[in-house]
Amino acid sequence: MKHISINENHLYSKVYAKGKKFVTPTVVVYVLTDYCAARFRKQNPEKKFINRIGLTVTKRNGGAVVRNRCKRVLREALRSVEAKYELRGGNLIVLVARDATAYAKSHEVEKDLARAFMKLGMLSGTKQKEEPNEKLS
Repeated sequence: MKHISINENHLYSKVYAKGKKFVTPTVVVYVLTDYCAARFRKQNPEKKFINRIGLTVTKRNGGAVVRNRCKRVLREALRSVEAKYELRGGNLIVLVARDATAYAKSHEVEKDLARAFMKLGMLSGTKQKEEPNEKLS
């Protein structure tokens, strides 16, 4: 599913100022409740609350090629986390890439995102069924 992005600068500022944050070696995650979530829920064909996502990569991280790679890695890690876990909806989420993101693999960023979402109370359950542990007899 394609994400709805945060387009307005005032929403980024509000998330930075009032949102909860969690810092990992590769990414900083900010989360704030979206007060326009009901409007987006009505527009959604599944009638579910959805999250609006914002990605931030500064010039300090590198040139255009490096910044675009960071954004690709962040998007892929977010897709992987959403495939494995069920995220609570109705939030503004801002992902800020750190210097280590440019050289990290997407599975490393995925682990950091999952840990951050768990600490911020965003994970509501697992989508995939866990395989039972088989004991060798």
